[in-house]
Amino acid sequence: MSRQSNRATDNKKMNSELFTLTYGALVTQLCKDYENDEEVNKQLDKMGYNIGVRLIEDFLARSSIGRCQDFRETADVIAKVAFKMYLGTTPSVTNWSPAGDEFSLILENNPLVDFVELPDNHSTLIYSNLLCGILRGALEMVQMAVDVRFAQDTLRGDNVTEIRMRFIKRIEENLPAGDE
Repeated sequence: MSRQSNRATDNKKMNSELFTLTYGALVTQLCKDYENDEEVNKQLDKMGYNIGVRLIEDFLARSSIGRCQDFRETADVIAKVAFKMYLGTTPSVTNWSPAGDEFSLILENNPLVDFVELPDNHSTLIYSNLLCGILRGALEMVQMAVDVRFAQDTLRGDNVTEIRMRFIKRIEENLPAGDE
């Protein structure tokens, strides 16, 4: 019984490492294809957005979570369910703004940056910017406009990785005429 358990753990670790290395190859290719880090950052965000738009359906189906009542509940679901489900890590939710419309996700361990060192000539590259796009795209599909950005990054010498999220507005569904 424990051998099967160890094998399942080994497979998850192997899948995680394969994903990390594949993501690294993707970022490397983008760095070769685009002239500067700013363009690479935009492409990573755009790719992440497209992933998030599609990933939200899988998340809602697999998690059986209904509509969140407020932004705090959304933050908890993102941290405790979504990150755990897809990246195998649980960031802490902290640094709430007084208005309750902005918070930070603190990742002690960002699985995307295993085996990564940024070269000196890519000092403005936001290596994990794909995550910002994923969060923005997924939340847009559930009628939440948010701003998502990296505030700290272990690849830049910070102690933790911090993703800052700010609620912009609730998106109204535009129904075609006659479908009201």
